[in-house]
Amino acid sequence: MARGRYALFKSPEKWTDSQHQRAEMLFSLYPDLREAYRLSQELRTIFNKRSAKDSARLNLARWYNRVADSGFKSFNTIAATFYEHSDEILNFFDNRSTNASAESINSKIKAFRAKLHGVNDTKFFIFRLCNIYA
Repeated sequence: MARGRYALFKSPEKWTDSQHQRAEMLFSLYPDLREAYRLSQELRTIFNKRSAKDSARLNLARWYNRVADSGFKSFNTIAATFYEHSDEILNFFDNRSTNASAESINSKIKAFRAKLHGVNDTKFFIFRLCNIYA
């Protein structure tokens, strides 16, 4: 069972023969695990497909329905979060870009600010920040 969990992090196409056997054994012993894996793979597929924003919205709505039918509380929480932030999440399908670069800049600014231990002159702080990271 310990080795079988690594197969659950991959898509079935990337499984080795031994991972395929372990996954089948796990899924036969734990049918709920098969259903949870299927739901997670369906969500992964929605984001990996090169689809338009409207078709992605429809696919996510279908996924919400399958999650509601499954009865998994953890997936209901995920689906509720996706539903609440669906407009922002669906913006990914416009040009398939994330906010990773903005998050990277934010972490660099936080690290820079932590090194200075309090800034009295805000203009000078922004000046130094622009010179280092611009």
